[in-house]
Amino acid sequence: MVRTREIRRIGAVVVLMVAVALLYFVAGRAGLTLQVPVEGVVVTPLWPPTGIALAALLWFGLRIWPGIAFGIVLTILAVGPLGPSAFGVLAGNCLAPVCAYLMLRRVGFRNELDRLKDGLALVFLGAIAGMMVSATIGTGVLTLAGQISRGDFWTVWTAWWVGDAMGVLVITPLLLVARNTPLPTRIRPGRWIEAALLLGGTFVVALFTTRANVPMFFLVFPLLIWAALRFQLAGAAPCVLIESVMAIWAATDGVGPFAGHSLLAVMGTLQALNASAALTGLLLSAIVTEQTTIRRKLEQACVELADVVERLSPGAGARWPPREGER
Repeated sequence: MVRTREIRRIGAVVVLMVAVALLYFVAGRAGLTLQVPVEGVVVTPLWPPTGIALAALLWFGLRIWPGIAFGIVLTILAVGPLGPSAFGVLAGNCLAPVCAYLMLRRVGFRNELDRLKDGLALVFLGAIAGMMVSATIGTGVLTLAGQISRGDFWTVWTAWWVGDAMGVLVITPLLLVARNTPLPTRIRPGRWIEAALLLGGTFVVALFTTRANVPMFFLVFPLLIWAALRFQLAGAAPCVLIESVMAIWAATDGVGPFAGHSLLAVMGTLQALNASAALTGLLLSAIVTEQTTIRRKLEQACVELADVVERLSPGAGARWPPREGER
């Protein structure tokens, strides 16, 4: 019986690894459709596999890392042969989410993202600090292999780091909220209509602002704020993803506000927009959720206090709080 349970447990872990590897590969192929050449190296402004890898580690722990490594190998093989430099890229892309995961767990990160502390940790430890590992190792290996010159090191490093960091900021919250948000049993029809209008409006506004000749990126931010205030992360995360995909699509096509500018200017504008949108949705959602949780706890404490008063002095609970003359 014990051996059977052990075999089933190992089998379940292997299935999880395969699922993570396939999801990583599919996300990698999707990310490569929006690629930008930087100094002879192909990078993506948003690399979804990093967000998937970190979310998988937060869900299942370090035991899932071989699935991430296998997914990286599949993605590399889909692009080209598995040469010596590819093993350096493999090591960097695998170590980055693992380091980010360890740092997040070190500070007590909660997958529910229901505190401002968790939002800040995901931004600064998961995205900014953790993804420096993959950018440093990957760019360093390509430099040593002679595929990029030393003078282009920091340009490629910056593009690599930003793409991986955006994958964490955009994809990881979306996956965490999808897993941690229970399906509601009853929702008012007006709530569904509001959600549909929000998603549709974000798509239309993002499509328009990223392809208009006049820079009007700011028009999407009221929708992100609306999503965070009304639906918290469950609404903000999909809207941020829509905005990021629309912006990257326009940037790679070189249209709208991205037309006629140098690659450096396009990448800077694009990443500033995407980072601002992701931070607005993520942090505002965390603040609203935290305040809502505090309010509910206070209401529950008041109810419990009223019950205690009622038990200690029968009939007094109906007069709680006491009238002015009874104090």
